[in-house]
Amino acid sequence: MAARKRTSSLANSAKPAPSEPVPSPAEQKATVSGEDFRLAPPKLGVIFVISSLLCSIYLYLLCFHYNVDNELKRPILINAGLSLVGFFVTLKLIPVAARYVLRRNMFGFDINKRGTRQGEVKVPESLGIVVGIVFLIVAIVFQFFNFTEDSVWLVEYNAALASICFMILLGFVDDVLDVPWRVKLLLPSFATLPLLMAYAGHTTIVIPKPLVSYVGLEVLDLGRIYKLYMALLAVFCTNSINIHAGLNGLEIGQTVVIAAAILIHNVMQIGASIDTEYHQAHAFSIYLTQPLMATSLAMLAYNWYPSAVFVGDTYTVFAGMTMAVVGILGHFSETLLIFFLPQVLNFLLSLPQLAGIVKCPRHRLPKFDPATGLLTGAKDGTLVNVYLRIFGRKSEKSLCIHLLVFQGLACAFCFMLRHFLAGWYK
Repeated sequence: MAARKRTSSLANSAKPAPSEPVPSPAEQKATVSGEDFRLAPPKLGVIFVISSLLCSIYLYLLCFHYNVDNELKRPILINAGLSLVGFFVTLKLIPVAARYVLRRNMFGFDINKRGTRQGEVKVPESLGIVVGIVFLIVAIVFQFFNFTEDSVWLVEYNAALASICFMILLGFVDDVLDVPWRVKLLLPSFATLPLLMAYAGHTTIVIPKPLVSYVGLEVLDLGRIYKLYMALLAVFCTNSINIHAGLNGLEIGQTVVIAAAILIHNVMQIGASIDTEYHQAHAFSIYLTQPLMATSLAMLAYNWYPSAVFVGDTYTVFAGMTMAVVGILGHFSETLLIFFLPQVLNFLLSLPQLAGIVKCPRHRLPKFDPATGLLTGAKDGTLVNVYLRIFGRKSEKSLCIHLLVFQGLACAFCFMLRHFLAGWYK
């Protein structure tokens, strides 16, 4: 989380005294242009370890464990190749974009390092715009290799991209204008409109078997209520990533872990079913999740502790919307919510402050001790603070790793739950 500064240093600076030398226009331009700025190198070693742990299971299931039809595997692998290109393009563009945002004085100070030299460094803000743009380019280029003009999935695919693009725009507007919380809650509702209007899938839900005797139906058609549910799911996913934040690498880290779980779930469902339409729905989800994961890993290389850049609300709302879209169009929204278990818990802890029942400060961050470099849990209702209050003080890097492991355990719990309830629950 960053304490943002938006005003121009030239516009707000006091007029120099007559005895002080007035800087030349060239010197003034150099002061605010960020041309002399040098970004710390990406932490590619960390990314290699994380990607190896998360992607190896997915690639094994896709290429070796399940006998996935070649006509389905081919576009998935093409999409993976384009996503890999997106990874390297994102790596190259982040330093360039960092200089541009510094020219506009879009930077922040790392509050969790206040009182140290790192806490005085101007960190470029809103770099999530790079991830969003590269993601959209990869997703659009992929259409050339997979969809025909009469494809039944093309309309929903473009509607999904329109909703994601809309959310990127609104997220960047939020970073620039610092939109109030009440407005933030409504923004995803507008961004989902293209998807809701183009959605032509089923609006039914399968009643759990233990409840069939009470309801009297095995399948219930919700009609327009289902679209309302879709909109509410998008609002939750988008904002839940945004409020479970405040540590270097946490926003992107949780997205990468959930994206890996989504990929594994999709390929497992493809391997366990013989329904062609079911295969296409989960392949559709893969087509959007792979570029999300690849571009996010590139950003994580710069955002891992200590962060060289901040992703801003642009990234968090974009990532949340993308995962909501793949859950909706892949027809596994229940599973997605279990993947989001830490975010659900964080939302419930935050609800009294978000609802205005309890005073909500601008930054609900733990307390940092510059002498020891450790964080102490504050009284605010966030998972970050509650975790520190329960397990004691930790460094920022250690705390982030603990929370990402918890995210991974939540995803593993979801797979176990589906395994034990299969055939009994639904």
